[in-house]
Amino acid sequence: MPAPTSGHTPPTRLPTTLGALRASDHAHRTVKGEVRANLLHRMRSGEPRFPGIVGFDDTVLPRLERALLAGHDSVLLGERGQGKTRLIRTIAGLLDEWTPVVAGCPINDHPYAPVCVRCRRLADDAGDSLAITWWHRDDRYGEKLATPDTGVGDLIGDIDPVRLAEGRSLGDPETVHYGLVPRFNRGVFCLNELPDLAARIQVALLNVLEERDVQIRGYALRLPLDVLLVASANPEDYTNRGRIITPLKDRFGAEIRTHYPPDLDHEVALIRQEADLDGGPTVPGHLLDIVARFTRLVRDSASVDDRSGVSARFAIAGIETAAASAVRRAALSGEEHAVARVCDLPPIVDTLQGKVEFEVGEEGREAEVLAHLLRRATAETFRQTLGGADLTALTDLFAEGGTVESGELVSSADLLQGVGPLPGLADLIARLSPEEGAGETPGFAASAVEFALEGLYLNRRLSKDTVRDRTVYRT
Repeated sequence: MPAPTSGHTPPTRLPTTLGALRASDHAHRTVKGEVRANLLHRMRSGEPRFPGIVGFDDTVLPRLERALLAGHDSVLLGERGQGKTRLIRTIAGLLDEWTPVVAGCPINDHPYAPVCVRCRRLADDAGDSLAITWWHRDDRYGEKLATPDTGVGDLIGDIDPVRLAEGRSLGDPETVHYGLVPRFNRGVFCLNELPDLAARIQVALLNVLEERDVQIRGYALRLPLDVLLVASANPEDYTNRGRIITPLKDRFGAEIRTHYPPDLDHEVALIRQEADLDGGPTVPGHLLDIVARFTRLVRDSASVDDRSGVSARFAIAGIETAAASAVRRAALSGEEHAVARVCDLPPIVDTLQGKVEFEVGEEGREAEVLAHLLRRATAETFRQTLGGADLTALTDLFAEGGTVESGELVSSADLLQGVGPLPGLADLIARLSPEEGAGETPGFAASAVEFALEGLYLNRRLSKDTVRDRTVYRT
């Protein structure tokens, strides 16, 4: 049984027999040869080499490129949520779009050099009439989460009792049911969280990485595999809870360290790219900025266990929760289009609390710590975006004891009506919406006004009373 396919249909122009393949001048390359040649081509042409990867251009990617050009199997080390698996998956994009395989081969043998017993026999019998099919690069990538219950049979293979029951002898190589690694022969295979794999199972990978073959239950079976093996690991697991056995570490050609986005712009870009907001609410840039700053403050907080890290999924889930809060308000208040506001941020504290490992001494204070850091992030974003803005017209509203009501269920129209005509509103919107015309909606105007009110409050120029889902700003 061949590896599963993703539904790509080979073009009809491609050869379907070994003889036709030879006549087409097709050249057989190893997986690492394909990756090397295609990577060099993209480097010279300026094409994207690892699409969708943010913040690694000057650090991680050069190291990975050197490893791929050297033909090394690699281990990516990094805390959770740093994009290790996402990066590994892009490597498959460096394979040839289509590659020929012997039709029906369980380990995707190349027609020029079959290695399994079945395909060698077929090649001898059929000659140039040997049937071939074509394998798309999207199907040539496989991965396995290395859980403690993973066995040698899962990765390498085992005896198939059904084939024995059919009357085959125990010594027949065709009674072998191949595991995941042989099934992605001539492809890229990823082992996620490698240290969680039991040491005795890691031993089974030694031959795959060095001798490039597999051994199954004492069979005199040698399959020279052509596979690029890449693994991921968390440094904490790598050194403490689990470990990669020394002989296996020695067989990986490269160890590559990953990291979180290096600066705020990369953090925001990652949130924009990964958050599922298509066709949904508008999330203004200042809210993305707040959540990105909040994430970075949490990572740097002394109250948080820095060994476990704070995943990029923390920020993504945060902005999606804020967007969902805006959608809920629009549905309940009858607004046509949802626009997220500052009042949608406090609910993310409860959502994200379980994504952070706190130091032991902070037990019971988790929500308080996160709420404090969220306020800091909001204040910093206010100073960065509106610190030089003239907000006199806004503060004058409160000079004679006026109030403005906002909150999760207060619609944009009600918020703007409570503020009334506001000189300088256009300038306020322009500062928060650099793209021409992007902020010319009542929802965005309400979001900008509420952000300004919250910034004035955090800078002690206004006071605020909050009761359940209602917030009242006052002098």
